[in-house]
Amino acid sequence: MKNSLETKLGLFVVVTIIAAVVIIEKLGSGSVFSHGYQVSARFDTVQDLKVGDSVKMAGVEIGRVEDILLTNDAVSVIMKLRKGADVKTDSKATVKFAGFMGQNYVGIDFGSPNAPRAEAGTILQTVEQPDMSAIMTKLDDAAAGIKRMGDAFSGDKIDNILGPLTDILKQNSGPITATIANMKNISGQIAAGQGTVGKMIYDDALYASALTTVSNLQNTAASAQDVLTSAKLVMSSVNAGKGTLGKLLTDDALYNQTASSMTNLNQILQKVNQGNGTIGKLVNDQEFYKNAKLSMQKLDKAADGLEDTGPLSVIGTMLNAFGL
Repeated sequence: MKNSLETKLGLFVVVTIIAAVVIIEKLGSGSVFSHGYQVSARFDTVQDLKVGDSVKMAGVEIGRVEDILLTNDAVSVIMKLRKGADVKTDSKATVKFAGFMGQNYVGIDFGSPNAPRAEAGTILQTVEQPDMSAIMTKLDDAAAGIKRMGDAFSGDKIDNILGPLTDILKQNSGPITATIANMKNISGQIAAGQGTVGKMIYDDALYASALTTVSNLQNTAASAQDVLTSAKLVMSSVNAGKGTLGKLLTDDALYNQTASSMTNLNQILQKVNQGNGTIGKLVNDQEFYKNAKLSMQKLDKAADGLEDTGPLSVIGTMLNAFGL
């Protein structure tokens, strides 16, 4: 009886251990999501992600990594999600770090609210995270650079750099002191309103003059604006055919009359050039020109003769001409 009880107790312990191992194995392999669906994502690197690692959305576990495969220069991560996981077709997957001890997981964001739900076989978009190893390498390089910089500025080298500068300051202490005193004096005069700069800062008369100038400029601009407004009104009136200039520019009858007058004038000038009419003959008849020239010459001679003859002779000549 005792042996039988011990045997049963031993068998119970063995069965319990086997059941516990099976349950742990099932949980580790993600079989708890056996009624869910598979999705996948392709990464350039998965940062030590392992099969069985969690798949989370907003920090809540919604699945497990089921398999990791190398395909076409990329890493394909196959994930088993639970049935009720609301993953969208535009959701993005990212390999994230839960700590610095190598605990990685796949994080999936919510995606767009109006996007359709992902189905079995959907390939999600991915977002690559920085490589922690590369980051640590860069930090190590930066630390080494800082160390080298500190070594470069050791006490001996600082003395070599600052030594000549100290000597220059000692040799020119007098001029430097005088320069500082002059700058102090100049700043005091400016603060007291003395000199051109001081008056520009503190003199109210200069401010008033500048304000008056600005006001005059504003008035000039306003006057110019009024002139432009008046010019616009005049041009509007001209374009509307108002006034003498407007009628000259827009009245078709006046244009026709002007054109007719120009035609008549052109015809008259053509006749004159052709020698027609009195004016044409005066302009173009050479014989008439010669006679007129001859007459002017005779008249000129007669005038010269009258100048040579005395007044009484001129009167006698005139009386003889009239038969007196």
